[in-house]
Amino acid sequence: MKALLTLIIIIVVPTVAAIILTMCIFFILMKKRKRKLVDKIQSMLGDDISTAESLQYEFSTIRAATNNFSNNNKLGQGGFGPVYKGTLQNGQEVAVKRLSADSSQGELEFKNEVLLVARFQHRNLVRLEGFCLDGTERFLVYEFVPNACLDQSLFGGAAKGILYLHEDSRLRIIHRDLKASNVLLDAEMNHKISDFGMAKLFKLDETQGNTDKIVGTFGYMAPEYLHGQFSVKSDVFSFGVLVLEIAWSNWREGTTSNMIAPC
Repeated sequence: MKALLTLIIIIVVPTVAAIILTMCIFFILMKKRKRKLVDKIQSMLGDDISTAESLQYEFSTIRAATNNFSNNNKLGQGGFGPVYKGTLQNGQEVAVKRLSADSSQGELEFKNEVLLVARFQHRNLVRLEGFCLDGTERFLVYEFVPNACLDQSLFGGAAKGILYLHEDSRLRIIHRDLKASNVLLDAEMNHKISDFGMAKLFKLDETQGNTDKIVGTFGYMAPEYLHGQFSVKSDVFSFGVLVLEIAWSNWREGTTSNMIAPC
């Protein structure tokens, strides 16, 4: 009996110790990974924001705001993952994008969106309120835009947002995924361009880029982009498709006159 007890101890104790050690290593690595990503975001933001921590939300805050990611709070589903409406403790309404495990987008797109939207603010761009990292979970927290996506509406604000990205900001940004569902309308019906996970940052003297990874939405892509070439013209092409889409919708429903601004 004593020998059996000794054998059990010899087997169980090292096994339990190994499990505990593995869990400790896992949590340490996850913490380092999170710290590394935050440091990377902070270093790339530079003087634009004092510290990346000022944009960070705790997971508990996100969970409480969205009522534990209730289906009643779900606004929709995008390439990044599901989007939830949330209400913070101070009463502020936000939109929370949660990265799905099976999402076509990942860490690179997450970092890309945080960096771009945090650095470039414009009345026709959706404002980033912050982000959250918790283990493998990734969240983006945006201002809540109540009027869903661009539908039967004038698109002057969207054009101003695109002009800002291409010409008026400190760096040139190619969105690469302009479409109706990525142009939102706030309470005052101002247009807000959203979803910068696919965007590319250019220097002012750069005019075009090349890629082996074709991202975006078929039907809105410029022909040359299908061969890996993209530029500001790619966004202009997508915007043209968007304008045509809205024009056709208005013509079909007999409301074409709604597209003409009153004199």
